[in-house]
Amino acid sequence: MKDYRHVEVNESNLEELIRHYASKIEDGLIYIDHQVKTDRDRRLDVLLVDSGGALIVAELKVFEDDGMLLQGIDYYDYVTRHHDSICRTYSKHKIKVTEPPRLMFIAPSFSIGFLERCKWVSIPVSLYTYQCIRIENNDDIIPVFTEVNAPTIPKPPIARMSIDETLEYITDSDVRKTASDFLTEIKSWDSDNITLDPIQDWISMKYKGRTFAYLGPRRKFFGFQISGNEGNWPWITVHAENQDVELENVRNLLRISIDKAKAQNK
Repeated sequence: MKDYRHVEVNESNLEELIRHYASKIEDGLIYIDHQVKTDRDRRLDVLLVDSGGALIVAELKVFEDDGMLLQGIDYYDYVTRHHDSICRTYSKHKIKVTEPPRLMFIAPSFSIGFLERCKWVSIPVSLYTYQCIRIENNDDIIPVFTEVNAPTIPKPPIARMSIDETLEYITDSDVRKTASDFLTEIKSWDSDNITLDPIQDWISMKYKGRTFAYLGPRRKFFGFQISGNEGNWPWITVHAENQDVELENVRNLLRISIDKAKAQNK
């Protein structure tokens, strides 16, 4: 067996190695591009596509760096907002528009704190450590990738099983009643097609199975994430002291979102 030694590489070298050895990370993984310009004149490290046609944003580091988590999420946000146009730009790679993007981190190692934080990230995240080796009498550098799993999320002590139980998180009884009454109003807009379902700490709102908004209870107020343009889900709050104005704003945005859901169901 030939001898080998570990070698260090810079980030540019690592990008080039991933370009040539993408399938060593995951079977069927294909390199698309690197240093892709995003907004605010920033550049994401590498774009890949997996065997299922899902677009992957890969954030690379040649040293352990907890800050890569926020960087990666920023780039994932950009790619999600521009998913359709990216799919068109790289159409030869057969990226599936229907597949949600993935986020991938590649580094020599990850800290315990980084791994603990990753378990709370709800988007699809993959973690890989790497080592680069050089075989004796050979100038080629070969990367070896190892998948790392983040810790699992601890189960909550109590699972909320109904809308009323979910709204119990609101400690202000008047605000809680306002939220309950407003949900009843939303359901009345089209009782046959609009469904309200508690999921973890939120209440999802769907039109014929297509989600158009979420209600999130807080201690003294509640808020909505409403499907907007370009895949955005803005957070809009309703407080007791200004609830009439804020509810009217939410009401208008919800109707627009429902109309969009109706059009998509045709």
